[in-house]
Amino acid sequence: MKFPETLRTYCPFCRAHQEHEVRLNRKGKERTMNRGRRKFEEVKRGYGSIPRTPKKEVYKVGKRPVFLLKCKVCKKRHQRHQRARTKKTVEIKSH
Repeated sequence: MKFPETLRTYCPFCRAHQEHEVRLNRKGKERTMNRGRRKFEEVKRGYGSIPRTPKKEVYKVGKRPVFLLKCKVCKKRHQRHQRARTKKTVEIKSH
């Protein structure tokens, strides 16, 4: 799936349609001491025969890409979620 490098779309901060720079939003570095990570480590240690629920046979093929749009006028960023799941990799194409 190809997506343009620049896009003219609505900016909620300017409250008008402006040019935006587009890039894919990536997951940030996870904190090691957050509650979910601590709970997962506790569950992973196990109790009884199985440490946690068995893995699934079937996984979802694609993810919904999240684009980070940066307004060229006010320099603020906002996200746009793609509605459909992608089966192919998402790339930002330049002109």
